[in-house]
Amino acid sequence: MKNSDNPYHDHYVSHLARNTIALILAGGRGSRLHQMTDWRAKPAVPFGGKFRIIDFPLSNCINSGIRKIAVLTQYKSDSLIRHIQQGWGFLRGEFGEYVDLMPAQQRLDENSWYAGTADAIFQNIDILRSRRPEHILILAGDHIYKMDYAAMLADHVANEADLTIGCIEVPLEEATAFGVMDVDNTRRVKAFVEKPEHPPKMPGRENTALASMGIYIFNAGFLFEQLIKDADTKGSSRDFGKDIIPSVIEKYRVNAYPFLDMQKSGAQSYWRDVGTIDAYWSANMELIGVNPELNLYDKTWPIWTHQEQTPPAKFVFDDDDRRGQAIDSMVSGGCVISGAKVRHSLLFTNVRVNSYSTVQDSVVLPEVTIARNCRITKAIIDKGCVVAEGTIIGEDLAEDAKKYHVSPGGVVLITPDMLSQARHYVR
Repeated sequence: MKNSDNPYHDHYVSHLARNTIALILAGGRGSRLHQMTDWRAKPAVPFGGKFRIIDFPLSNCINSGIRKIAVLTQYKSDSLIRHIQQGWGFLRGEFGEYVDLMPAQQRLDENSWYAGTADAIFQNIDILRSRRPEHILILAGDHIYKMDYAAMLADHVANEADLTIGCIEVPLEEATAFGVMDVDNTRRVKAFVEKPEHPPKMPGRENTALASMGIYIFNAGFLFEQLIKDADTKGSSRDFGKDIIPSVIEKYRVNAYPFLDMQKSGAQSYWRDVGTIDAYWSANMELIGVNPELNLYDKTWPIWTHQEQTPPAKFVFDDDDRRGQAIDSMVSGGCVISGAKVRHSLLFTNVRVNSYSTVQDSVVLPEVTIARNCRITKAIIDKGCVVAEGTIIGEDLAEDAKKYHVSPGGVVLITPDMLSQARHYVR
């Protein structure tokens, strides 16, 4: 019997989701994004024209029926906190729904900032206990994907697991950048190693490894026991991947949950770690395609966010040498393309591109102004930049590198500080 044919199954999964708390770890800087995270945490980085990265795990929770959510923050969290307060206050407290903020509070002693992923949760263990969840879903706040956590939760319970780890299939040569699992034919985890030099292979798959997505489901009582044990262990780095998970594999039931698209014959579902300038640029560029893997127009799985009330995008002038147009691009509300050409680019809210300028293969974040006679190619222009008249970017990378950050893939990152502008825009 299919799950959709069984009303008791849907009710059961709904019960599991209602008794689960999701914890989103959103305290990291994301240093590989360089100057993009000088003034904001990585989960607060804008993505996809109108969203922030944190919106994806938050939306997955809501769409999965998990409406008890806490976001753990630490590094330069002002813009992240403001975004959550403005965009995620629609849940109803009287129904037991919430998106709570859990900043590092030095709860144990005055020197105790979050020391690792496990420590961040351990420092809030009294709060979590008081809410009496059956299961705890732990998520990274800095990845782009759509996932039904309720299905993973049902799999966790059906397999009587103590811990279930969400995972993706990656080519063996790329697995050295991940936490990798060695599993048997029943998906039980036999070993877990962080960034191994020689990754274990999947059963029957010579060139593929099973990598952790940083998504964990714990039985609540089991998690609390392991956090206390880890806190009492000298020399622990207080990290799930390095300490907690390897310590429980031998004695307890730890399962892997493959993140597959069952509508596409079990193919790997879309998941992106946008942790580098090149990866961030590529993931945004993918959205412009005719049929991108990540469908932002899917009404059955919407991505929620806070968005400003802006007028529609406007394209003005239609002279032969001065025509406002955007081709193969995504243009958000509030943008004005004034006698300029935008090609294969993504423009966030309230961007203005002035006459005789061209923008190509670029990601332009909110509140950017590009003056006249500019040529911008393969760039990321951060929020609040004012690009001066006649600026040329992306045509001479050696020259660009003297003033801006140039990635290994040739993407030019420009921030207001690089343009010697005052930081008067909220990050």
